[in-house]
Amino acid sequence: MQIALLGGTGDIGEGIALRVARDTDHAVVVGSRDPEKAADAASSYAATLADHGVDTDVDGAANPEAAAGADVVVLAVPAYHLTDTIDAVADDIRDAVLVSPAVGMKRDEDGMHYNPPGVGSVTQLAAANAPEDIPVVGAFHNLAAGRLAALDADLDWDVPVVADDDAAKGTVTDLVADLDGLRPLDAGGLENAAEVESLTPLLINVAANNDGLHDLGVKFW
Repeated sequence: MQIALLGGTGDIGEGIALRVARDTDHAVVVGSRDPEKAADAASSYAATLADHGVDTDVDGAANPEAAAGADVVVLAVPAYHLTDTIDAVADDIRDAVLVSPAVGMKRDEDGMHYNPPGVGSVTQLAAANAPEDIPVVGAFHNLAAGRLAALDADLDWDVPVVADDDAAKGTVTDLVADLDGLRPLDAGGLENAAEVESLTPLLINVAANNDGLHDLGVKFW
């Protein structure tokens, strides 16, 4: 498959790109609104992979070009850029699965708080704005981006996956399962996305208020 990471120059995009390129045979394309920035990031990721003994190409392109040939399109952008990003590539997505890892959050003096859009969750917002017949899957919401991008770091995290389309959910579940240290878990349909997304500000607050708990993830027993 070809995996496109729109906004793939950011933290979560970097981590997913590196892990997919290292642990699978899937082609990775880094997307950005700025194609030069995408190309620079792709070159940097390829160099990081080479330093870890992985000889593979990572391509970079403007978001529409990255999305055009992809089987899985990951919206690796902040929640406030989600709808603009979808609109920018809507005419270019063909037979792809759209994946949303974004979480709406706000910060005040007490810490981070879940801040979902009116439709209930950011994943549901992606589904409401996706092109017709393009399935949306929620995944990768609760991953600490810094640790994900550190290829020397061992992971032991669960990844709840939500979707209404069983085939699309299966595609993303298989992709997650191929990444070392990540275990996909079926968390139900898109109506359950808010419960998954709301874990992220909790993890950030716990990490900020407790020594030695930086880069938290979730693990279910």
